[in-house]
Amino acid sequence: EYFQNDLDFDAVDGAAGPYDFANLLVDWVRADPPAGLTTGWWRGVGVTHNAFVVEGFVDELAAAAGKDPVDYRRGLLGQAPRAKAVLDLAAGKAGWGQPLPPGPDGSKRARGIALHESFGATVAQVAEVSVGAQGEIRAHRVVCAIDCGLAVNPDGVAQQMESAIVFGLSAALAGGVTFDKGQVAQSNFHDQAPLRLNESPAIEVHIVPSAEHPGGVGEPGLPPI
Repeated sequence: EYFQNDLDFDAVDGAAGPYDFANLLVDWVRADPPAGLTTGWWRGVGVTHNAFVVEGFVDELAAAAGKDPVDYRRGLLGQAPRAKAVLDLAAGKAGWGQPLPPGPDGSKRARGIALHESFGATVAQVAEVSVGAQGEIRAHRVVCAIDCGLAVNPDGVAQQMESAIVFGLSAALAGGVTFDKGQVAQSNFHDQAPLRLNESPAIEVHIVPSAEHPGGVGEPGLPPI
């Protein structure tokens, strides 16, 4: 299933994004890891790296067009009304477009947004971040909106989004694996630390009411963050 015609499905999963581009090409080149180095699945699997690529590129397109990132995305979602609704919900609840006050230390704050579909669910997230005097990055607030179809257990959906956000931020801000003489140097949570309670942002989760078939929630919260 995952290697049809020598194509690794996980390598291209989600690489087209939900957007309506007039011209689109998704290409893939196989790159095997060095002998003896094995790789495994991460929470979110293929869509994680592809969401980063697609959403980063869409932000570049919006900047090149001189448009607001949310407005630019809206213009590409005419064929995806559910995705557009999720985008609007996240942006609205986050106060997109409203000025942010500086942090207590005088650091400037800014917002970023990302949208992605995976496993039968669409998730948009807005992160409020600051960069300190020494270049340290801090996420202060994350507003998440999800359309997963019928939410059988809304509390469970919210918990999955919260845990995915903490998981993703841990990798982005504190993660990393290094090798020493062919061995992985990290061994446990003391040297591969997740975000601690005092480092976690405030997280808000908003669920789109829906009677559509239930989708997944265990992994879709990770790609946008």
